[in-house]
Amino acid sequence: MCSDPLRCQVMNVTSPLHRLLARAARLSCRRIGSAGATAEDLARHWRNVFQDGGVPEAKESSEILIAHALGAKTFRGLARRLARSPVSEDQMKRVEKMAQERLKRVPIQYIIGEWDFLDLTLEMRPPVFIPRPETEELVGLVLADCPGARESPEPRILEVGCGSGAVSLALLRNLPRARVLAVDKTEAAVNLTADNAERLNLQHRIQILQHDILSDPAEHLLALGPVDILVSNPPYIFTEDLSGLDPEILRYEDRAALDGGSDGMEVIKAILRLAPLLLNPGGSVFLEGDPRHPDMVQEWLQDHPELRLQLLSVVKDFCSKPRFIHLRRRDGTSSS
Repeated sequence: MCSDPLRCQVMNVTSPLHRLLARAARLSCRRIGSAGATAEDLARHWRNVFQDGGVPEAKESSEILIAHALGAKTFRGLARRLARSPVSEDQMKRVEKMAQERLKRVPIQYIIGEWDFLDLTLEMRPPVFIPRPETEELVGLVLADCPGARESPEPRILEVGCGSGAVSLALLRNLPRARVLAVDKTEAAVNLTADNAERLNLQHRIQILQHDILSDPAEHLLALGPVDILVSNPPYIFTEDLSGLDPEILRYEDRAALDGGSDGMEVIKAILRLAPLLLNPGGSVFLEGDPRHPDMVQEWLQDHPELRLQLLSVVKDFCSKPRFIHLRRRDGTSSS
């Protein structure tokens, strides 16, 4: 399913209609519980409630919530016997509590407290930005287009805006000799990345730093040494487009992780200014951005030849939108 960030209208979850739906759902859930409802019964019930309440991906939401409430990762992961056996009263309460949160349009990832990214299961906590499927492609591009990182004795990677740590940790998992410096401007993101690194036993190969490249001096990063790769899924949504985002995003995720300024390029420009100072000769920059950004980046670089960054390629995402930008430091001088 294409997950373009501008696709849904905002729904007022505090409306009388929503409160009526929530109350009806609770009453109905108690009735089916008293009749010995199975997990399959609950899945059908909450799918219908979510559909009536305007919750997107109603079937997927109901099945994921019920699976986690019953101790499984996916609905398919429930044993057939468990899926068709009556749920307990405690299980019913857990399902109802989680489902009521989903009716408020709380993201499913925050409700269950985790999410899969490539082959990793990451802890998720609000308001840290939830990694999207497109960003899995960003990791793939880094791995595929930088074979030198695999050959280097100890490739060094800098991620700007680490969020939950998804990109950094996925790269560490696939590049067993790599070292990562992950930076983010929020304490919540830095803490979550650290927790996920420990969860995955990758904490010894990652340095995590709270740092805002828009306001903090670059000298601190420079002192940590040059890197071979700079990768980022920065805030890139145009400010005027924020109002069109999903309710899940607008209400619960960190706005600062989304808002890229009037042209969506505020953080991207800061990264491009920083890159020549931090990259080793021939080092690469990988960015995720809005489909309008590749042309904008190319034009901006033409006005800043002193940066000596060459745009090597633009790659489309699975929705055929130009999403990813690969640049390289052109000069052969050493960084300092």
